[in-house]
Amino acid sequence: MISWFNENGPLLFLALLDGTVTAFVLALIALGLSLVFGVMRIVNIAHGEFFMLGAVFSWFAFDLTNDPLWGFLLALVVAPALVGSIAIFSDRFILRKVKYHPESTIVATIGVLYVIQSVTLMVFGPEARAVEAPLYFRIQFPWFGYSGYKLIVAGMSAFCLLGVWILMKRSKLGLYMRATQQDFEIAKTYGVPTQKIYASVFALGGGLAALAGVLIVPIRQADHLMGLEPLLLSFIVVIIGGLGSIRGTIVAAFIIGISDGIISVFYEPTLAKMLATLFVAMVLVLKPSGIYGEETA
Repeated sequence: MISWFNENGPLLFLALLDGTVTAFVLALIALGLSLVFGVMRIVNIAHGEFFMLGAVFSWFAFDLTNDPLWGFLLALVVAPALVGSIAIFSDRFILRKVKYHPESTIVATIGVLYVIQSVTLMVFGPEARAVEAPLYFRIQFPWFGYSGYKLIVAGMSAFCLLGVWILMKRSKLGLYMRATQQDFEIAKTYGVPTQKIYASVFALGGGLAALAGVLIVPIRQADHLMGLEPLLLSFIVVIIGGLGSIRGTIVAAFIIGISDGIISVFYEPTLAKMLATLFVAMVLVLKPSGIYGEETA
């Protein structure tokens, strides 16, 4: 055991670092999906495209400013705002028209997905494009150097997760969200503006996904099809953690992120995805509501 650790310790440490960064970003993406389901009781199939738009808007900001730092700062502000506006538009003119019916909203958000993909393909093009990191430095560990920007991504994601938690627990908007999540009709009876809360939640979910796209695009390239994998992983995280549970989403994101990092380093990335899918099946069989989900009668 000791000899194995001496031989593979550096690889294990690298896997834990990469897995932690992945977990924080995945939690940020999945949290938006979880909030939308928890409050609105709908499944947003277009959620991955909101992530993709954040990455694409980040590339446009970089191209406009021709400066990695200023482009990054501009994208941090503009991308979540633009994607949030698209989400509000989708809620107002699409989801509200189908009265948030679960099956209808799945079909509607699939349509939104294809519209966003098609428009992005026409404007952005089919090729993948790189975005330079706003800051480039390395943290030196005893065995290797590690990207400082990746640690910044993890730190900023953690800060955003904390901000959402404070919003949900300490603000009037968060109180309205929790009331609407618990009982839509009673919340409406007590004067909660439920339609505005729905729009705010959908915009917040889209904004969080876009923010994750801005943070991650310097690590990987932007392209119009990059939203699929984060969407699938977000569904895995939300199902494992419990639909609508913020705590469950974060815990599940770390389970998936760190296991993915370790398995990808020592074995194959494909095996990590297979095991995550198997884990979802086990959770659905043993505890269908998820780790922290509420049991339904």
